[in-house]
Amino acid sequence: MSFLGSLSAGIARIETFVGASLGAITMALILLNVVTRSFAKSLFWVDGAAIASMVWMAFLGASVALHHRETIAVTLLPDAMRGKSAQWLRIVVDTIILIFFAILLALSWTWFDPLTLAKNGFDTKAFAAETFNFIYAEVSTTLGIPKFWLWLIVPIFSLNSSIHALSNLSHSIVETIRPDGSSHNEEAV
Repeated sequence: MSFLGSLSAGIARIETFVGASLGAITMALILLNVVTRSFAKSLFWVDGAAIASMVWMAFLGASVALHHRETIAVTLLPDAMRGKSAQWLRIVVDTIILIFFAILLALSWTWFDPLTLAKNGFDTKAFAAETFNFIYAEVSTTLGIPKFWLWLIVPIFSLNSSIHALSNLSHSIVETIRPDGSSHNEEAV
């Protein structure tokens, strides 16, 4: 397995663990919400925490699915193709997926703008005044924390999915240009 494949697999293992943990947390929060509401002592922050946990879990799960090539897909055309043409189509699809996540990563970088934030000494008010970007100033109503902590899953998802997509593309290219045309017995990453 290549370095890129090992990196992708390692990230997927971490995402799986964190996602499963968030799934358990989501379930516990929903159960807590049911119990506290039944005693007319509901905790207003529980809904927000459960939603945030579920959103993070969904993004991490989508990234893991990309690593394992188990995303939802329409396979009518690839199923009809055989041999090298199917392999080349896989390279095209993997390239499009990589481009999508690279663009999403670039947009996330622009949205969070960490260099300008650092240039302003991590002063969120100075950052907002200079950029008119209030990402660090908005606070969650129910949780009372800055929303950027909740939105941080977008650049994390973009970066991890870009690595998975690059690994998948690399694997597809190696499989396609293999001179003997044999199938690679290594686990698909």
